[in-house]
Amino acid sequence: MLGWILYRRNETEIKPEMYEIQSFLSEASLQNIELRILKPEQIDLIVTQEDRKSILIDGKTEPLPDFVLPRMGAGTTYFALAVIRHLERLGVPCFNSSAPIDLVKDKLFTQQILAEKSLPVPKTMLAKFPVDFDLIEDRIGFPIILKTLSGSQGKGVFLSENKKSFEDLIQLIEATNPKANIILQEFIKDSYGRDLRVFTLGGRAVACMERSSTTDGFKANFSAGGEVRAYELTPEIEWLASEASRVLGLDIAGVDLLFDGNHFKICEVNSSPGFEGLDQACNTNAAKEIFHYLKIRLGIFPSKKNQGTAE
Repeated sequence: MLGWILYRRNETEIKPEMYEIQSFLSEASLQNIELRILKPEQIDLIVTQEDRKSILIDGKTEPLPDFVLPRMGAGTTYFALAVIRHLERLGVPCFNSSAPIDLVKDKLFTQQILAEKSLPVPKTMLAKFPVDFDLIEDRIGFPIILKTLSGSQGKGVFLSENKKSFEDLIQLIEATNPKANIILQEFIKDSYGRDLRVFTLGGRAVACMERSSTTDGFKANFSAGGEVRAYELTPEIEWLASEASRVLGLDIAGVDLLFDGNHFKICEVNSSPGFEGLDQACNTNAAKEIFHYLKIRLGIFPSKKNQGTAE
């Protein structure tokens, strides 16, 4: 099998601390998969009737892969999306595909779709300048969460404790970038400094971990230094995560849940979830799980004589 990973760096720029990419490379060698790490910028598209020659890598025509794993998540640019769409038109399976990647980049649109399907989400609205502070106080209240429309790893997420600090932050945003797209979200106090990350694959919840802040901050992201531990996959958690992935059309997803009393609300869904913390907390091998899933989807199964060593 030949696979491509679309990433923000190419093979010569991969560093040892890039856990997910290193895991994919190590597992690929065990799974008899030839894996290439490519930046979208290495690829040129030519719209032509000679489809199989319509993609160039570093200026050269090369065989198309058996699958592609886009690993840019919220950082997926228009050009990267164009590459994924072109590969899809050529019949190359992409996990995830372009439409759901583009969808979940937009946090507001994601919440709109989940709410439409009657899934529990925090109250969310798009900021409109000038901001009606009284309306915000009446409809959402304080404290309040502010988020950029697209972002990951806790970046672009802020907490305003009260109306005054909210007004100050909004005035700063309006003065520096009045065209900024900001969403406002209900603060779920039970989830201050902690949340759940559920890893789903093919609509199945594989593992769940609790993330906790190691400071007094409200963010719990592992990438920002949060602690992680395994958390029981209850029927409610499993259903929320798998249903969110299904509704959004994601083969591979990281579903973030907020604690809300004895239940949960869906905070965000990620199309390119990191899994270093998950592997550490839950003793999983996410790269191996993903490759096994891809082989099943592609109809590639080990022969009987090799089944004993396939693991």
